[in-house]
Amino acid sequence: MNRGPFALILFVLAFAAGVILTPAPAHAAGAGMVGRPIAVCVRALRAGDDPAALIRAPRGFDCTRAQTDLGGGDYWVVSQDINERSRAHHSLTVRFASLWQTRIDLRILYADGRVHHIASDPGGLTKFIQLGAVAEYPLPHRRANIVRLMWKVEGAANTRGILVGARIATDRQSSASNLAMAAVYSAFGGLAIALLVYNLALWVSLRHRFQLAYCLMIAALMAYAFTSSGALAWAVPDIANNDRLRLNYLLLSLACAAALFFARTFFEDHVFSPALRRLVVGTGAVLLVTGIGFFALAPIAIFELDRIYTWTFAAMIVATLSIMWSAWRTRSNFLWLFAIAWAAPIVTAGMRVFASLRIIPWNFWIDNSTLLSMAAEALLSAVAIAYRIRLLAHERDVAVAAETVARRLADMDPLTGLFNRRAFLARAIGRAGEQKLLILDLDHFKQVNETLGHDGGDEVLRAIARAMRALAPADALVARIGGEEFALLADPAHPIDPNALLARVRATRMPFDLPVTASIGSATGPIANEADWKALYRAADRALFDAKSAGRDRSRSAPLAA
Repeated sequence: MNRGPFALILFVLAFAAGVILTPAPAHAAGAGMVGRPIAVCVRALRAGDDPAALIRAPRGFDCTRAQTDLGGGDYWVVSQDINERSRAHHSLTVRFASLWQTRIDLRILYADGRVHHIASDPGGLTKFIQLGAVAEYPLPHRRANIVRLMWKVEGAANTRGILVGARIATDRQSSASNLAMAAVYSAFGGLAIALLVYNLALWVSLRHRFQLAYCLMIAALMAYAFTSSGALAWAVPDIANNDRLRLNYLLLSLACAAALFFARTFFEDHVFSPALRRLVVGTGAVLLVTGIGFFALAPIAIFELDRIYTWTFAAMIVATLSIMWSAWRTRSNFLWLFAIAWAAPIVTAGMRVFASLRIIPWNFWIDNSTLLSMAAEALLSAVAIAYRIRLLAHERDVAVAAETVARRLADMDPLTGLFNRRAFLARAIGRAGEQKLLILDLDHFKQVNETLGHDGGDEVLRAIARAMRALAPADALVARIGGEEFALLADPAHPIDPNALLARVRATRMPFDLPVTASIGSATGPIANEADWKALYRAADRALFDAKSAGRDRSRSAPLAA
């Protein structure tokens, strides 16, 4: 068995994993999480806690355990000592990841002992969301340095953490981050719109199912990019941040289900066994149900729903790999392009599953990997679709050519290459205006066969066909309508001299130089329908009989019967 495609799949998957898992240097942490990282410690919220006293003298905070080990609920989160000053020309902000939280307040302790309080509204983090779905709180200017920060986090689901990715950044770094992320999302949006319009236009004309599935996937990804990027929070400031996250889950489920539908329709039917077909359809249905369920029920059981969603994602990876394995085993023509396009999304989906299951720590780029990998996938899938359409067009052209050849063979007399009687009548009946019909019949053809044999007689028939084609006008119809009987139909505006045709027959060299002659009967009249054809043929046949009776090797014409 050829293992080339399988080796290619493994190489691409390994390469994509290496790119994603290679740690970035601290100064290149990414466009979304700029600035200096700050460590944080957490403590469960207790009745009677005094925020001002707690931020001045933090006690009982856990700085060693993983946040995800503490479960959901309400927490205080305190930062390490910062000892920086926010000035008018050097404004500072604190940035952290947007997670599922009902409410989050920030308190800032300055070196002069003052505590500044920034309260959130019922929408949660919405008004603080920046591009990249990063929350950013501006730190007010004071003459004193900032000592530390303390957040009050209420309703933390703690599926990824309580407060993660905290960084101190300048306003310039924040602006640069927004600009860089705007460029990333704009590039994706422009690419997606172009691919969507192009493939919709192709689908309207070609009607291939995989094109519609691809367009649905692109549309869902565009909507997902709008919600997950934080742009939705800018466009709809009143939306609760948790509602934005619920939309993320729903739209990502729709995009993944559409991606499975695309894979199902992209490959040839022989790739999918009944079991694999059920697996793909079932996984797509579960993805949709899970996304809708999360959107509707997340406020009630966020942690459990997140786990179900994670395992559904894992099932999608299994289904996709199963399709690729079957495509390799059945020698699909499209596997190599699909493997290249889907390597990055498969790896990043795996990373998200591992992060959700807390096997690997949270990372900004893992959180945003789906969009970036799917952008690459969309572009490469467009190439795959173009290749798929090229193969389909080639198959269509081959089929059309074969059909054309078959039709011609069905219409032609196999011995002479002229039209047969059926094809001749199909083209003759219905011609506009009067037509001139010549019926040519070889003289004493039985003797020709007896003298030359049937092979020699066949060669004589071919020679007669060549002579008639040579003298016929371009728009004339020439056919063999009987054993040694030929017909030539032409417009009287382009006259055919029967005597010239007879002379051409006499001059044609025959096998063993055997002299061969013919007789011709002609008639002129309309041929609008079958009755006209019968009348015209009877007249020409009557003229042919007159030519035979007059001694053969001559032509006669006859008028149509009244």
